[in-house]
Amino acid sequence: MEPDSVIEDKTIELMCSVPRSLWLGCANLVESMCALSCLQSMPSVRCLQISNGTSSVIVSRKRPSEGNYQKEKDLCIKYFDQWSESDQVEFVEHLISRMCHYQHGHINSYLKPMLQRDFITALPEQGLDHIAENILSYLDARSLCAAELVCKEWQRVISEGMLWKKLIERMVRTDPLWGLSERRGWDQYLFKNRPTDGPPNSFYRSLYPKIIQDIETIESNWRCGRHNLQRIQCRSENSKGVYCLQYDDEKIISGLRDNSIKIWDKTSLECLKVLTGHTGSVLCLQYDERVIVTGSSDSTVRVWDVNTGEVLNTLIHHNEAVLHLRFSNGLMVTCSKDRSIAVWDMASATDITLRRVLVGHRAAVNVVDFDDKYIVSASGDRTIKVWSTSTCEFVRTLNGHKRGIACLQYRDRLVVSGSSDNTIRLWDIECGACLRVLEGHEELVRCIRFDNKRIVSGAYDGKIKVWDLQAALDPRAPASTLCLRTLVEHSGRVFRLQFDEFQIISSSHDDTILIWDFLNVPPSAQNETRSPSRTYTYISR
Repeated sequence: MEPDSVIEDKTIELMCSVPRSLWLGCANLVESMCALSCLQSMPSVRCLQISNGTSSVIVSRKRPSEGNYQKEKDLCIKYFDQWSESDQVEFVEHLISRMCHYQHGHINSYLKPMLQRDFITALPEQGLDHIAENILSYLDARSLCAAELVCKEWQRVISEGMLWKKLIERMVRTDPLWGLSERRGWDQYLFKNRPTDGPPNSFYRSLYPKIIQDIETIESNWRCGRHNLQRIQCRSENSKGVYCLQYDDEKIISGLRDNSIKIWDKTSLECLKVLTGHTGSVLCLQYDERVIVTGSSDSTVRVWDVNTGEVLNTLIHHNEAVLHLRFSNGLMVTCSKDRSIAVWDMASATDITLRRVLVGHRAAVNVVDFDDKYIVSASGDRTIKVWSTSTCEFVRTLNGHKRGIACLQYRDRLVVSGSSDNTIRLWDIECGACLRVLEGHEELVRCIRFDNKRIVSGAYDGKIKVWDLQAALDPRAPASTLCLRTLVEHSGRVFRLQFDEFQIISSSHDDTILIWDFLNVPPSAQNETRSPSRTYTYISR
């Protein structure tokens, strides 16, 4: 007969080879737990582990004398070293499967540091510095600071890779606010291939927090209404008023009630050129690097050379005043007091042909905007209409304003409109839903623009209001928190405005153009918190 210990070993081996429910002979959970308790009470059973539906039992045996254990271990290692890698892995897997949970924990703690690799240090050792630099170049500022503290080698990779310079360049490319690098003169150090005489990485590391502080100051100036105000007195000879404008870093182009177009130097505010030819007020304009396109109460659209001021083309189609126009990528859309919308193909300044006339509004069409998908128009008939850009077919009507609509802007899915009911409405163009109504102006809302952060509106009450766009899109935001600031300087109706991250430029019936500069605010105004905070530069031409 076999000894009891041998029988016990064979019994346990058999138990390990069949499902738990068979060797425990359990009908339910309670019986199973009782059987498990009995099994674990056996002196030869140390622990039991259930893994992936299989059962394993670890039999505790007393360790032989230390000498035998050492010899057996050395022998096992000798055999192990002779096996192939795949055989070694298979053997270790088999050993691990026979261990219990706390043993797995010990093994895991042992393996963790072995599995960790300092690849940033290892890559340069293999001549792959550029890969290490490329990996770290994706870090944000906080992470880059932390990476510098890991070790000297990481700090060296960051320094020699000029990663702070690359971070600033990435921010300039992706965030409009970082465009102040050009305004501050920092762009002279950016986007250049490692000049030997250029500043070191430490220069850019110290520059980064300065830019962040500058950005925070600009944001604070917007919130608190702190600005430096410059004023252009247009000195129109007959009728007073500046109906439209557009600007860039070098110039401001304005359309006046006295039938003229005036071009102003953005820095000196000097009048550089006056374009004449329209026989009625210049109500709308847009320009690019080649041409200026203007619409007038004389019912015509004129195309001018932006550099010489020469008239290149005159379009005669509308029967009444051309109230607004937009052009982009070879397409132009004009709208008129005659209730129609004209869609034009612009092959060149001299080759402009009428593609389609859109009708449907029951009053003057005051404003149009478009992109590759939709043309959007707003009218004195209180409606906004949406048309397909490609087919010019009608899509839907947005209803909600109580009186005529004077202005709108459309981008992505969002339409923002202003009306003579004194309100501003935000719309989802795809479903036609009104997302929010902004109230605060006391008279007709004449002009409106928005970017990713703000809506800026101007009205016949002479006020310009700055609104929080993101809060306005959040239905939980209280209405009282939406208007960030009201700017009051115009003494007449606000006709048109445009803005960017650093400034608002507005025009009015008072015959002035105002530049509200939130970037170059004098130190004396920085501590003030009430609006308006400003200094003045008066220019009369």
